[in-house]
Amino acid sequence: MGLGGVGVWSGQLRFGDRGAVAEAAAELESLGYTALWVPGGAGGPVFDDCRALLDATRGVTVATGVLNLWMHTPDETAAGHAALTADHPGRFLLGLGVSHAPLVDRDEPGRYRRPLATTRAYLDALDAAQPPVPAGERVLAALGPQMLALARERAAGAHPYIANPDHTRFAREVLGDGPLLAPEQPVVFGTDRDAALATARGHLAIYLGLPNYVNNWRRIGFTDDDFADGGSDRLLEGIVAWGDEAAIAGRVAEHFAAGADHVCIQLAGTRATGPDAALPLDTWRRLAPALVGLGA
Repeated sequence: MGLGGVGVWSGQLRFGDRGAVAEAAAELESLGYTALWVPGGAGGPVFDDCRALLDATRGVTVATGVLNLWMHTPDETAAGHAALTADHPGRFLLGLGVSHAPLVDRDEPGRYRRPLATTRAYLDALDAAQPPVPAGERVLAALGPQMLALARERAAGAHPYIANPDHTRFAREVLGDGPLLAPEQPVVFGTDRDAALATARGHLAIYLGLPNYVNNWRRIGFTDDDFADGGSDRLLEGIVAWGDEAAIAGRVAEHFAAGADHVCIQLAGTRATGPDAALPLDTWRRLAPALVGLGA
């Protein structure tokens, strides 16, 4: 899809007040952000939520980061994709992921198994759907080498979540030249180090309990000592970027230097969702001049 530049990843863009979200989406596009990413792991009417963003904007890409394939049948996903691309051609990017055993097995123990084979079978079903979901309009949530290889072979590329530049470099080596690499980078905007690390620790807490992420951080050089007691400072600063506009832009630029095509930022500490959750528009506005144009 030729996606470049810097985008915004935000749960509030999916679950916030619909009117406020529409206004925010239009403003984010006017500020120069190139994509709006929303979570899909909880299931629900994710295609309706993406439609609201597409209807509110003119040309920005709207992407799922990512749709949980356990929550939607391939036929449902293909139909949702077809409906959105019929009305907004070339603007919807389907991000798919196999999620995590502790989450999938929570209500149905033993359901999560063979993640690579399950993802491959799901892609087979999307290919066979009528109409199919073109490989060039889907990306995989891929961290390890096998899922990255599948993203290279069966999708436009990969959307690694909670990725730092070291992982981006590794992912590009696996993907090779050509496939889209669009990592998500969590950030804390602020110059108080203690406050920033406290926010980062809260943001990473849930992920420290998910083996996929811990194994990936181990792969790029972190150790068990880094995962103890809510995360070491080395882990927090290595994964979550913090600081002023220049510091955040510097981390994003490192992703591009490591091989990213597009980077989406998520503001840590703004995970609260629902119609009453305040959209962090002021922070997005303040960061835009430093971020927009990177990777172009």
